[in-house]
Amino acid sequence: MNDYLIDKKEVCLASLFFDFYSEKSAFAIKNIKPYNLFIKQKRKNMSRGFVKEEDQEEIPMVPPRADLPAGATNYVTRNGMDLLLEEREELIKERDNIDSVNENEKRIATNFINAKLNLLNERINSAKIVPIEDQYADEVRFGATVTLKIKGVSKLQKYQIVGVDEADINKGKIAFISPIARLLIEKKVGEEAVLKLAKGERVFEVKAISYDA
Repeated sequence: MNDYLIDKKEVCLASLFFDFYSEKSAFAIKNIKPYNLFIKQKRKNMSRGFVKEEDQEEIPMVPPRADLPAGATNYVTRNGMDLLLEEREELIKERDNIDSVNENEKRIATNFINAKLNLLNERINSAKIVPIEDQYADEVRFGATVTLKIKGVSKLQKYQIVGVDEADINKGKIAFISPIARLLIEKKVGEEAVLKLAKGERVFEVKAISYDA
């Protein structure tokens, strides 16, 4: 974990709500330099001897987005969809404003951004917005903000269950595919969810449920 700049609090919370592989991917993305994410690959069915060095195809190696299991519906809140669309606009602006005298570097940077846009567009096209105002107000569903009392912890914790791309533990948002979110679904105020850990268990009591837009 030393390769990723995470403090002890983040590690503790991440261990409760996310799978560490996804967490590593998310933190790694912030620290990868675009120019280090390319490899050169020979064109298919063509010998290197027949391909000029400057014409060889550069393949962008783009870090994956937040994990969404195969076959899982890409549920998002309206805010989550807005964030995806804003991200797309920012990438397009970044691509259109690439400033480089070197045409090769400009092409590499453009290919990198286009590859990121392809992954992002897949998420946007597969997204299914869940109107949180239509959810059952008295039980935990997607989009709910849940106030929890963790056994052995005096301070109450509050988290909203959101889509995988919107999830951010530092902002109190957890992915609907995370272990604790799955345990909380359909729970009501006063009920408990028990998370089994390698050593013992963690008990969460639902103290309040809200669906604030």
